Amino acid sequence: MPVAVFNSKHHLTPVREAPSLMRSVSAWLTLFAFWLLLSGYSTAFFVTAGAGCAAAVVWLANRMKVVDGEGHPIHIVLRAVLLYWPWLVKEIVKSAWDVSLVILHPKLPIRPTLVRFKPSQESALALVMHGNSITLTPGTICVEANPDEFLVHALTAASAAGVGTGSQMDRRVNRLEGLR
Repeated sequence: MPVAVFNSKHHLTPVREAPSLMRSVSAWLTLFAFWLLLSGYSTAFFVTAGAGCAAAVVWLANRMKVVDGEGHPIHIVLRAVLLYWPWLVKEIVKSAWDVSLVILHPKLPIRPTLVRFKPSQESALALVMHGNSITLTPGTICVEANPDEFLVHALTAASAAGVGTGSQMDRRVNRLEGLR
């Protein structure tokens, strides 16, 4: 089921889905766990109040029709936690190390580069994940993100070579959403 439809002017038109029971239960569990984490109390009153507040928020969100695949993407959560996030953290650490070496190098071998490429992601959620992952990685920043084209600024030619269609990050974001 598509989360968004791309029109010809680079705008994303959201497609509203009917809230599913699974998505609502998942949203309630997430909100309730967050309540428990922040409250720090485990008395019956606070636990009941947290459960009630989480239920009220999910009820209101369902009435507003915002409990959808874009706002609460349960279809990627487990894969993201187990596969993508550890890989992204590793890439961030590697890139931070590389940027540190470039900055500390006596000749300062910085070669700023702009790279344009067409992302292979199809949904708005996957495009946002890809663009944010590029920006989170030190040495690269996603300057423009459209469904038809990303513009990425890279600190060095080596970091510029690591972005683009067919890159490891591109493939992993696609796998995360189950596209390829």
